[in-house]
Amino acid sequence: MPRVTMPQLGESVAEGTIGRWLKKPGDRVEKYEPIVEVITDKVNAEVPSPFAGTLTAILVDEGATVPNETPIAEIETAEAAGADAPASVEGPAPASTPPAAPPPAPSVPSSTASAGASDVAAPPAVGDADARMTPAVRRLLREHGLAAEQVRGTGGGGRITRDDVLAVVEAIRAGSLSAAAPSASAPAPAAPAPSRSGRPAPAAAPVVFPPGVDEVLVPPTQMRKGIAAQMTRALQAPHAYVHVEVDATSLVRLRDALKRDYQAREGLPLSFVPFVVKAAVEALKRHPTFNATWTEQGLVAKRRINVGVAVAVDDGLIVPVVRDVDQMSINGINRAIADVAARARAGKLRIDDFGGGTFTVDNTGWFGSILTMPILNVPEVAILTMEAITKRPVVVETPQGDVIAIRSVMNMVIGIDHRANDGAQAGTFLRDVKAWLEGVGPETPVY
Repeated sequence: MPRVTMPQLGESVAEGTIGRWLKKPGDRVEKYEPIVEVITDKVNAEVPSPFAGTLTAILVDEGATVPNETPIAEIETAEAAGADAPASVEGPAPASTPPAAPPPAPSVPSSTASAGASDVAAPPAVGDADARMTPAVRRLLREHGLAAEQVRGTGGGGRITRDDVLAVVEAIRAGSLSAAAPSASAPAPAAPAPSRSGRPAPAAAPVVFPPGVDEVLVPPTQMRKGIAAQMTRALQAPHAYVHVEVDATSLVRLRDALKRDYQAREGLPLSFVPFVVKAAVEALKRHPTFNATWTEQGLVAKRRINVGVAVAVDDGLIVPVVRDVDQMSINGINRAIADVAARARAGKLRIDDFGGGTFTVDNTGWFGSILTMPILNVPEVAILTMEAITKRPVVVETPQGDVIAIRSVMNMVIGIDHRANDGAQAGTFLRDVKAWLEGVGPETPVY
């Protein structure tokens, strides 16, 4: 019987957790149709079926974590159905045997058990049992023994966010939520403050200190564990940094002139990010030792330019990859980044969105940062940050002499693996990025 196995979702990912089965035994599935949501420390992704047929058995329950290549389901294909059945089969039970029941949902954390019974009773139904949410939020519900209908979603279209779940958990712990329905006048969880880009910044998980308690352990999420492990590996590489100021006045002027028509034509905003990515790609063509990865045997330069784009999500930070960026126009880059970022925030990334990155761009300026020291996305050997564009008084040379003018200025920082390149090469690379951006004008093609 053909089997679906746990895929490897990223180069350094060794295992995955079943978030939710999208199909049940007996369902017909088409080739490449998503059948299960998988959670790792890097991504929540929908895994497609490698073949068409009937899902006959689920071998791994929701919430279970298994290594890569572990069989997780069986699908009977037309070829398998026409073959003679073997006399005996070792391993999982036959398809007619129903899968094991999933383990019971964990109860409310012990910190709530000390309250009176009426205070910790399950909250009543206040939301939609079919509300949309990411696999990570669905897992958070299970961890706290909650159901979707017990949480009022404040996201777009009634989507349940991580903050919505944590607000209910906090209310239970504080004893302010009982079996009675919450007051209709109770305030909804506060939305994250908008960033300078207009997008809401991911909110930090609330920390609740019970009366008389001075310390509270905040267990890491699976994504946070993965980030910790990756950062520990990354900081084993010797980092070095180079910083420049870019006069982005012409870039801002061009983008302002194009953004309204572009939005109407393409249906999405024109960001500054694709211009920076384009500038980095042109520099990478001239400096291939920055489009590379580091191994114990030395530097591995890459012909293909696959740019990782750092995306902040509710649970942390992920870096999906946009492939062959050197073959794209500014419009193509903008569309590709907008697509992968939207799917990342919705928990809809695909398996091929990870792995194979050769260089990373991080838009740290979207929340107002003006100078950052980025950490390498190892084994890559360089990462570039674009900071907030701010208006500053600067000295400008004119034929009549130096004058002080108001210019739009953006800081940029490149972090490098000092084993692969030195500061001089990093400075030359960053100089080329700066020159491309400062050369943007009305004639710069977007398509």
